[in-house]
Amino acid sequence: MPLPLIHLCVMALSGAGFAIAYTIYSHKRVKKPLVCPMRTSCSFVTQSDHSRFLGFPVENLGMLYYGATLLLHVLAIWFPRAFFGVGEWALFGLSVGAFLFSVYLMSVQAFILKQWCTWCIGSALLSTGIFVFGIVAIF
Repeated sequence: MPLPLIHLCVMALSGAGFAIAYTIYSHKRVKKPLVCPMRTSCSFVTQSDHSRFLGFPVENLGMLYYGATLLLHVLAIWFPRAFFGVGEWALFGLSVGAFLFSVYLMSVQAFILKQWCTWCIGSALLSTGIFVFGIVAIF
């Protein structure tokens, strides 16, 4: 798969991930219940003690990750030489970290909270997609 196409796919996934994180953020900010399409309690998950990591709300970390990923892949298209080699590995490292964090958050839902959040699962799937595209780009 050509590298510019990979960047475009990652940009689309990042935009969707940012939208999900922003949706969770905006609902929490105004204390509006988050509707969960799977008939589970998204608000239970997003309002739990586990919705913060090192003092930061997880949705804010998500917006930061997806926003930075989107911006970096836009720059990678505009300035491909700057991202060749070390830059590609840095983008891949970022996606590995986000993927592992998603695995951690899914484990918290499954084993600690025993509740699922559709929005959170969607974000984890998008993060996994970005990780897979990173593997394709590197190897």
